[in-house]
Amino acid sequence: MSEAFATGAATPRPVTLFTGQWADLPFEDVARMAGEWGFDGLEIACWGDHLDPGRAAQDDDYVQDRLRILEENNLAVHAIAIHLTGQAVGDDPIDERHQDILTPEVWGDGDPEGVRRRSAEVVKDSARAAARLGASVVTGFTGSSIWKYVAMFPPASERMIERGYEDFAARWNPIMDVFDAEGIRFALEVHPSEIAYDYWTTRRTLEVMRNRPGFGLNFDPSHFVWQDLDPVMFLQDFAPHIFHVHVKESVRQLNGRNGRLGSHLPWGDPRRGWDFVTAGHGDVPWKPIFRMLNAIGYQGPTSIEWEDAGMDRLIGAPEALALVRQLATIAPSGASFDAAFSARGRDSRSTTTKEAS
Repeated sequence: MSEAFATGAATPRPVTLFTGQWADLPFEDVARMAGEWGFDGLEIACWGDHLDPGRAAQDDDYVQDRLRILEENNLAVHAIAIHLTGQAVGDDPIDERHQDILTPEVWGDGDPEGVRRRSAEVVKDSARAAARLGASVVTGFTGSSIWKYVAMFPPASERMIERGYEDFAARWNPIMDVFDAEGIRFALEVHPSEIAYDYWTTRRTLEVMRNRPGFGLNFDPSHFVWQDLDPVMFLQDFAPHIFHVHVKESVRQLNGRNGRLGSHLPWGDPRRGWDFVTAGHGDVPWKPIFRMLNAIGYQGPTSIEWEDAGMDRLIGAPEALALVRQLATIAPSGASFDAAFSARGRDSRSTTTKEAS
């Protein structure tokens, strides 16, 4: 059996709050609430006033102020998040959508290649910032120059797709050199609009990065269930690459009119074929997922991401925390990989798993 499949968690995994959907509030207010609710720490978003990665990479006083706020609320920082800026590193086209999520400094004059270059420098700074804060992982998006071909019509040739992966590797390998130098790992959130958005694109992304030890995955099963992917199998097959875990849910709202692609409708619109809901209210199979996290020996954070347009986040976030605390107790820490899967009645280990053995 691969070393990736350990005998289970020896210590409780920290439960953290992802601050990305709270960036309209001051960082001090979010930290205070998270501490009062009983979170162990934060996954700090690099937007709003929560964290400026460029400043944190250089300014000792700024770093100490962030750490002071955390300490005063009995919180630790296990990860920081660079989703918005990371998206612009690899996207094509670069357009007004990116202007809406980037700082004026990064957007600059809007020249696409300049935006990509400046975004890459900010992502590099996020590694330096994480090291100074004591975090071990940066989560985020990478963008994709080939997501625009997802419908495959007009037909995209194999060479066009291959160029997209080559472009991704050329842009992200220099970034990962900085991460490696700082001793920080990058966790790509597998997600629509990214270079890796499902099972097979994840395999190809890891391959084109030559399975660099510092480049891995942020596991967020909410992006799998509406695609009819098996999140437990994903954990099983990509176990060595799981650096971070998000806890949120999606729910399928398919009724003959609603489609899986969302129909360009906003979150919360009942005409969408799928939507995000608070953990515990959707279609994600959390009990098997937590059993598998134990089986593969995952020791990192389980980070709650609130993204439910239909629930007050002040209710949803502590409710999700209670759910995760409960889920953390469902599987004995000694549960083995094979025992975890005997209940599923199959052994579907992929080539990825066997190669790791």
